[in-house]
Amino acid sequence: MTTSYDSLFIGGGWVRPSSTATIEVTSASTGEPIGSVAEAREADVDAAVAAARQTFDDPGGWSQWEPAQRGAAMESLAVQLESRAAEMAHRVSSQNGMPITIATQLEGGFPVLLLRYFAGLAKDAVFEEERPHLLGGTTTVRREPIGVVGAVAPWNYPQTLAAFKHAPAMAAGCTIVLKPSPETVLDAMLFAEAVAASDIPPGVINIVPGGREIGAYLVQHHDVDKVAFTGSTAAGRQIAETCGRLLRPVTLELGGKSAAIVLDDADLDLAKIGEDLFAATLLNNGQTCYLGTRVLAPSSRYDEVVGTLAAFASSLTVGDALDPVTQIGPMASTTHRDRVEGYIAKGIGDGAKLVAGGGRPAGLDAGWFVQPTVFADVDNNSTIAQEEIFGPVLSVIRYTDTEDAIRIANDSDYGLGGTVWTSDPNRGKAVARRVRTGTIGINRYMPDPGAPFGGVKASGIGRELGPDAITAYQQFKSIYS
Repeated sequence: MTTSYDSLFIGGGWVRPSSTATIEVTSASTGEPIGSVAEAREADVDAAVAAARQTFDDPGGWSQWEPAQRGAAMESLAVQLESRAAEMAHRVSSQNGMPITIATQLEGGFPVLLLRYFAGLAKDAVFEEERPHLLGGTTTVRREPIGVVGAVAPWNYPQTLAAFKHAPAMAAGCTIVLKPSPETVLDAMLFAEAVAASDIPPGVINIVPGGREIGAYLVQHHDVDKVAFTGSTAAGRQIAETCGRLLRPVTLELGGKSAAIVLDDADLDLAKIGEDLFAATLLNNGQTCYLGTRVLAPSSRYDEVVGTLAAFASSLTVGDALDPVTQIGPMASTTHRDRVEGYIAKGIGDGAKLVAGGGRPAGLDAGWFVQPTVFADVDNNSTIAQEEIFGPVLSVIRYTDTEDAIRIANDSDYGLGGTVWTSDPNRGKAVARRVRTGTIGINRYMPDPGAPFGGVKASGIGRELGPDAITAYQQFKSIYS
């Protein structure tokens, strides 16, 4: 059964696109067609931005609503998404290979949580305050919505990472033009159905499926006031250059090559740490930007760490993303599988020792599968230790003492996530404080919706999540009296 959409969601309704071009969607698990979606062109982006602009600028429009009123409308969208959670998870898993158990928790549940969280913040937030003027009188400081937001979401967590953007943007009073990845568009259309059925007014959310060219056109559109992007560092640099030239605010959540530092007192009992280790290193088939794919192991326990990881990777169930027992599904596309396999070949060619995986799993000839793979004897300067693979591939790197571990952890162009594994949480926090990264966990990695999320160095600019996220979609105005 296939699902097809021949219209675009613009201005609160389904409209005919400017061309007959379509995006064909295939199953990552089988390689078979599962649907198609109308592909937006530049004229469609123009129409979407115009709809967002009109809704933002109109007297009494979205930007002028009382924050509590916006929050109530966002809550109605959360209700609509919640009723579609199972279908949303199914569509995401079918398209990008995310195991259905993970998709149910994240793609089905997390956007609902975020909408309700930011709806609550909108209801309680202070958007205007009086301050004493230092030279006499009073200054009124207003937090005003920044305007029309061009949001570009990736394929690995398409609904969750879209919600990272549209939820705080709506709470601030902004309107949005969302460009989903061409690899994951069926879920974007289900999201559009939820928006249409909610109390979100027409024009607040508009969706333009398309490839890089459409994304680039949206980013540089003259009527877009702010850009929010999650994706590769290479694409992020191009977007940053465009926004810099246009003096346009931008939030960039980019790649990662995070370190999982195993201290010499760490408990390596997989019965105790297996679930948390999986979430921190191999979640979503390794197609997660913050994962600790560089595992730093002390010389005194190096062979033990390697053996534990090899056994762990080899024990994982690889299979169809829609099978509830699957822990590792396929890569999102045949092109991406080729990329991951290229890195595995590079690791072998550079002299790293393959201790688990490295090939395609037996009996899974359809779909785009790669075995969970572990390399030992990896030099931190090697390609597989420095470049983001974005697949189920771990590199185990030896260190001598804690100072050496911190040095290696920081010897990376990236700084998005990371973990410290130890029996002493206070010792773990002391190490975590010295790692140059935007986020890091002790004996687990679990992003907190109520705290800032983002990276340093080549991992991005700005922060999402938490109360601070709303500020990214506001501008300040001072009125002197």
